[in-house]
Amino acid sequence: MALKVTPFKFEPFSKKQLKVLTWWLPNSPVYDKDIIIADGAIRSGKTVSMSLSFVQWGMETFDGENLGMSGKTIGSFRRNVLAPLKQMLKSLKYRVKEHRNDNMVEIRYRKKVNYFYIFGGKDERSQDLIQGITLAGMLFDEVALMPESFVNQATARCSVEGAKLWFNCNPAGPYHWFKVEYIEKIVEKNGIYLHFTMDDNLSLSPKVKDRYKRMYFGVFYDRYIKGLWKMAEGMIFDMFNEEKHVVKTVPDRFATEWVAVDHGTGNPTAYIWQGFDGKDFYSSREYYYASRETGIQKTTGEYSQDMLAFTKGKRPPIICDPAASALITQFRKDGFTVIEADNAVLEGIQHVGNLLNDGQYFIHESCTNLIKEMSSYSWDIKAQQRGEDKPLKQNDHAVDGTRYGLYTMRHLIAVKHDRTKMRKSGAM
Repeated sequence: MALKVTPFKFEPFSKKQLKVLTWWLPNSPVYDKDIIIADGAIRSGKTVSMSLSFVQWGMETFDGENLGMSGKTIGSFRRNVLAPLKQMLKSLKYRVKEHRNDNMVEIRYRKKVNYFYIFGGKDERSQDLIQGITLAGMLFDEVALMPESFVNQATARCSVEGAKLWFNCNPAGPYHWFKVEYIEKIVEKNGIYLHFTMDDNLSLSPKVKDRYKRMYFGVFYDRYIKGLWKMAEGMIFDMFNEEKHVVKTVPDRFATEWVAVDHGTGNPTAYIWQGFDGKDFYSSREYYYASRETGIQKTTGEYSQDMLAFTKGKRPPIICDPAASALITQFRKDGFTVIEADNAVLEGIQHVGNLLNDGQYFIHESCTNLIKEMSSYSWDIKAQQRGEDKPLKQNDHAVDGTRYGLYTMRHLIAVKHDRTKMRKSGAM
């Protein structure tokens, strides 16, 4: 039985979205431009207008050609771009057939057919995946998350006469390669540049805009809400307040609990006992061993025995940095369940900051190393000058472990919200 596709409900387009949708038309004053860049705030309508315009341009301009579309990963592109794009196209009477094994979407309109290949641009190795293909155009979604090598390789594949390039992203740091090499050189690239804010998405209500504004802090607010290419500098968790976030007592029992681990060979190793009580997150105890201070390096077996003592004979799940492969193997050998942490740095920092801002994360006063690091966790200015967002690699072991645990277990918040909705609806 064929699945029924829900028709896409088009909202009125803003002036900037209409510019994106029409810049390539023969009567457009910028018809001769080779590239378009749309950057700015989240939820500002960039992706919807860029993806739809890219396909419409491709179908009007070519027949029987290959075109490319990319996100940070193929999975994220399918979820964030392709799913709504397919709905829009089908509502506009395009015929869309996805060939998942080939990571390709076959699109037909009137008597034309073109083939849109999907690529992921998550790291330097991604450039190898795009070699050899000839393209008539390329759409880069969230290009600021991609390495320059991948983008260079992809743009080099666009050798069909009349090819154009489409880029959209949320801002990063002011020295990011894309800002330096594309936005600041937009004239010599023969392109057009559009900066979006949430006001350019006419479907957002004031209430929804306010909700998004409350979700971000510091540099993330500047980038994702204001849409600025802003440097990450100074304290990372500048909202951390010992009077507010450090507590003398924690719940006697947690709905879910685990131990978060950051392991160092020459650097300190930290274990943080964390829990979720159905509403808030807590770090209730810590283990912290610095071999440089003691002058004695421990083996993975000794660290595992220390974990056994720290957990007092229990076997809670251990959330560990995937890079600590030898320690993970030892933990599992000794009967512990190990979850390899989701160690996405910026996303994890943003998540912990949101919990602190919302008053949903607390630290017991006995976690002295964690408290000290929360107050000193800083951005690496030298990395910023290379266009990279990284924390300074000092005084970061307990706080990195905390980030691993809280970000990896972030689904607990969604579970809580789902249960609340079910109770209100009478389903529970």
